[in-house]
Amino acid sequence: MGRADARRAARSGGIRGLFTWRKMLGTFFGLCLLVMGAFAALYVYVDVPAANAQAEKQSNVYKYSDGTLLARTGSGVNREIVDLAVVPKKVQHAFVAAENKSFYRDQGVDLKGTARGLLNTLSGKGKQGGSTITQQYVKNYYLTQDQTVSRKLKELVISLKVDQGMKKDDILAGYLNTVYYGRGASGIQAAAQAYYGVDAKDLDVAQGAYLAALLQAPSQYDWAVASPTGKKLVKERWGYTLDNMVDEGWLGKAERDKLTFPAPQSPKAAPGMEGQTGYLVEAANQEMARQGVTEEMREAGGWTITLNIDRKKQKQLEKSVDRELESQLDRKSNKTDATVQAGATSVDPKTGKVVAMYGGVGATEHWISNATRQDYQPASTFKPLVLASALENGSKTQDGNLIGLDTVYDGTSKRPVVGSDTPFAPQNEDDISYDRPTVQTAMDKSINSVFAQMVVDVTPKAVKKTALELGVPDKNFPERPAITLGTMNASTWDMAGVYATLDNHGKKVTPTIVKSAEHRDRTMEPVDGTGGQVISRASADTVTKALTEVVDLGSGHEADTSAYDAAGKTGTSENNKAAWFAAYTPELSTVVALYGESTKDGGGQVTLTGTANSGRANGGGFPARIWADYTLGALGGGSDATFDLEGVEHGEAPPVTRSPSTTPSESTSPSETPSRTPSETPSGSPSTTPGDGESSPAETPSETPSETPSGSPSAPEWPGGDDRPPGERPENGLLGQ
Repeated sequence: MGRADARRAARSGGIRGLFTWRKMLGTFFGLCLLVMGAFAALYVYVDVPAANAQAEKQSNVYKYSDGTLLARTGSGVNREIVDLAVVPKKVQHAFVAAENKSFYRDQGVDLKGTARGLLNTLSGKGKQGGSTITQQYVKNYYLTQDQTVSRKLKELVISLKVDQGMKKDDILAGYLNTVYYGRGASGIQAAAQAYYGVDAKDLDVAQGAYLAALLQAPSQYDWAVASPTGKKLVKERWGYTLDNMVDEGWLGKAERDKLTFPAPQSPKAAPGMEGQTGYLVEAANQEMARQGVTEEMREAGGWTITLNIDRKKQKQLEKSVDRELESQLDRKSNKTDATVQAGATSVDPKTGKVVAMYGGVGATEHWISNATRQDYQPASTFKPLVLASALENGSKTQDGNLIGLDTVYDGTSKRPVVGSDTPFAPQNEDDISYDRPTVQTAMDKSINSVFAQMVVDVTPKAVKKTALELGVPDKNFPERPAITLGTMNASTWDMAGVYATLDNHGKKVTPTIVKSAEHRDRTMEPVDGTGGQVISRASADTVTKALTEVVDLGSGHEADTSAYDAAGKTGTSENNKAAWFAAYTPELSTVVALYGESTKDGGGQVTLTGTANSGRANGGGFPARIWADYTLGALGGGSDATFDLEGVEHGEAPPVTRSPSTTPSESTSPSETPSRTPSETPSGSPSTTPGDGESSPAETPSETPSETPSGSPSAPEWPGGDDRPPGERPENGLLGQ
């Protein structure tokens, strides 16, 4: 061997000596120990972090009484977290079968999938690799969607720790509630609604398998927008998911073979706050606040709020307002029409549930709800409460006669009340005087002078007490005779509850809009819509009897129909700034009101006179027609239910005498024929059509001034529009009908 050969042999032996199997194995195990040490250090160093803010964000979900979606509000994330027990077991298994068959057996990680993911990330191939359900949950709940090596390593470590520290069911629940399904839906509850219009609890196995298959590529596999290839792929993955369920023993082969692909519904935009939705949501929020759910608690999200609103009745109320009012208004060209605001509340008198509500032209256009606002006067819709108080207190007239439906009063327009320290002499509608009307007739024709005297006979204090017990709010409510014309403030919501209490035979009815409000961490105690007896059944039923004739023959005749039994009262406030119709059937208590609201900055109350070029907009007009149209539709075309009245109190009627303030008439006793006797016709020019409301003396002067009844103090002469506070002026300008 030459010197050169020797050198080559030496070099060859040196290399072989350097890469012996022993040395190579030693180096490999050394590297493994190094990696294991590094991983151990990483395991100790990396803690399970707090959940990321996005993962815990939830929307608040508002539903109609039948469970259909009304609106979502809140965090900007369409998510409603549900407990795993809510999700059917086979649907749970569908997700496991699609994503991670070994979920219940593994340690929370897939080393091969993670290594593949790391290589893909390092090589720039992006998001690829088979993570376990635990790893996906960790990524969604604790980490971010960043595609970095450090995030992948953290995911691996945290997944191991989570698998050791949490139950598998809790991990699966977290996964189902955080993963994104497309269509803006995060979490299985939102996905069930978005794709199938049902709650998660109502998903079947075929639907669950589709949602599970969808997760691989939500945008590509959404049936509504998928290409033919996408539809083919998602159907294959749907079948793959079901086959895996069979393999795992979670689904029978025979059942699997019967299943057909469940094409999801077309996507729908999530309801916003436009139209009536905003009013309904705000009313629910206000009720929750009264029940102790603060705004901060509500805004944190996660609430499922089911309303008492009946979806069909709600739509009917909206249609009725559009048909009977809005279609006749010219809001753009007519200045009066532009000021008209409508509000309504409809209540089930047996439960207090608010089944329908109208807040205005739209919550995004007119943010004040006309259903719940309390800045207008209920006017003569208050008169039945004066009668209720008289009956409840066993009150008597100045002549000592017990007050009832047949009791006779002096119906002289602008007659000063007797027995009050506060002067009060209200004008009747159109300044008409009536000769010895009964209480029933006074209710039919809404005779102001009769109820002015009645409130004095009962005492304003007693009348107010009864009204508060029935549900009228204590807002601008002085104890003075003028309250007989409804000079306090109330909303359609308030008055619907008051009339529902009369409908419910005197047992208290409190309107309530929230059926249930549930959160994973807390619940709200719903309002009990029914209470105890606040006035006797006899008193309530007597008022109902009086109000049935108002609808049949009186100022509320626009609502009269043979399709249902109804009792109600009209009301028109001072200067025609508000017009009301409050009425009920045995099944529904509904109050409709129109308000004149200035379109100028700051609003302010203005007259409704001239609405739709129809003259005075009284309660017997638009409100009564809206009420009738809604009630007929809400009752499905009518109802056979009748009022079950007991103990109707007729009171005492004195012998017929000539009224000193009117022309003698040849009449029979009012007590014999209380609603249609010649003695009850006006002493001036009679109105051929029952009216509602009145004009102030300045607008419609009396043709023949009424004389002051004998023995009564003379009425001070104040012009309409006197700016003295109610109760200190004669209220000639208060319409009150």
